[in-house]
Amino acid sequence: STDVLTPGDSPRVLVAMNPAALKASLGDLETGGVIILNTDAFTQNNLRKAGYESNPLEDGSLKEYEVHEVPLTSLNREALKDIEGLTTKDKDRCQNFFALGLTYWLFDRQLTTSLEWLQKKFAKTPAVAEANAKALQTGFFFGETTEAFRHRYRIRPAKLPAGTYRKITGNEATAIGLVTAAYKAQKPLFYGTYPITPASDILHALAPLRNFDVRTFQAEDEIAAMGSVIGAAFGGALAVTGTSGPGIALKSEAMNLAVALELPMVIVNVQRGGPSTGLPTKTEQSDLLQVMYGRNGESPIPVIAPQSPADCFHAAIEACRMAVRAMTPVILLSDGFLANSSEPWQIPDADEIAPIPITHPAGHSNGNGSEEPFLPYKRDPQTGARPWAIPGTPGLEHRIGGLSKAPLTGNVSYRPEHHEQMCHDRAEKVARLADTIGDQEVYGPKSGKLLLVTWGGTYGAARSAAKRMLGKGYSVAHAHIRYLNPMPHNLGDVFNQYEHILVAELNGGQLSFILQGKYVRKVISYSKLHGQPFKINEIVQKMEEVLNQ
Repeated sequence: STDVLTPGDSPRVLVAMNPAALKASLGDLETGGVIILNTDAFTQNNLRKAGYESNPLEDGSLKEYEVHEVPLTSLNREALKDIEGLTTKDKDRCQNFFALGLTYWLFDRQLTTSLEWLQKKFAKTPAVAEANAKALQTGFFFGETTEAFRHRYRIRPAKLPAGTYRKITGNEATAIGLVTAAYKAQKPLFYGTYPITPASDILHALAPLRNFDVRTFQAEDEIAAMGSVIGAAFGGALAVTGTSGPGIALKSEAMNLAVALELPMVIVNVQRGGPSTGLPTKTEQSDLLQVMYGRNGESPIPVIAPQSPADCFHAAIEACRMAVRAMTPVILLSDGFLANSSEPWQIPDADEIAPIPITHPAGHSNGNGSEEPFLPYKRDPQTGARPWAIPGTPGLEHRIGGLSKAPLTGNVSYRPEHHEQMCHDRAEKVARLADTIGDQEVYGPKSGKLLLVTWGGTYGAARSAAKRMLGKGYSVAHAHIRYLNPMPHNLGDVFNQYEHILVAELNGGQLSFILQGKYVRKVISYSKLHGQPFKINEIVQKMEEVLNQ
């Protein structure tokens, strides 16, 4: 079997319910693909509204496709004529299910799951459930009895390792990962947020989980949400907030306070197209520089980017682990493509996931029975983290706030050497996380002509493109960077093994900018700002272009 890493570059079948749908979607269909047209909707008025000067069913513009003209509206009305309690308009709303049933027949899919879903979805309106079910079945039977189609598609089940599987989206996986991390840390999970597309599904997934010690809070705005998370972290909870790019802009001042306080928390940024309101429902990777550098002062924050919907589960756990290890905010940098895409996910055994160790200081003593002063910024010699003191613990009273602090005591200090030391210490503990993440892995030869570099949700298309290029005999490899801050220790050495470095990302070249500055190595930036993910063929063509220069 072959791993399926993307939804594919182009659909093979298009169902056009009206001329406007055909015009909007035809460009996405592969040449030679199947078009099922609802001929009832191709009236002169609808053609004019869609901007057609001539009827595409008659002018030869669809000659490169396998076109099937089906009067979907008429067939659906005939199928539902005996159902009572619904108007003609109500019945016409069911024609999508007629088309879906025909598509199920075309792809040799069973109706059982969808029929069961319809009964649950419309349990309170039996007539609607009956009409949709009958439309679905009739569309399927139409496919069985008509002889118009040349062939059907049969997709055999993938051979998966033994286990229990479920469908999961990136946002669902993030939510489950956060709950799992809290369980492994033996902490309550606090999720304080303000709804924003495309991150809101995380709140929706967490809200019903009170029995798992999950506490959700919908604040009045992004700033209040970030403040609530700081308070929850100070109080000892595993604290998380979720947002998108515009929310990060509003949260940035409070995020900086969290950096200064050195409190552990996770900030989930599900990126979307920008700037400003931008493209709320479209994907992009344009917040990288914002999360890395979009705060005043020296404000280092670790950044981790998942590569697939299911990987959001593991990345969420890892972000929490990093946060408590280094006592710092951590950004989980997802994107709209991952958030809303889905894939089969093998449910892991919770016992096989390593615990997240947390130690809170108790009362302090010098060994002679007398108390010694608590030093809230005395750092762990291995991690560089300060202790996580729980408010109300006797003897651990200390001052917090956004003013510059003295080392060890945390008292307000304007001394130059104190400010420089604290800035250095905060940067150092983030840098030390690189000791825990391992080396950068490379797919393909360990040296060669071209290294393709990607991050985040571009993984599937990029890895598929690299496989295709290797199959053609090209000297290429693929490095997908998961840890954006800090980066793996060996990344610079990896770059030195290749003649060309091609960085493909859904922004204006932000990772390219970072890599060139950090490693003083010329890279070729391949940017896409369509609000859509990369296609495999786009990356293949760019790699061939670079190699043939």
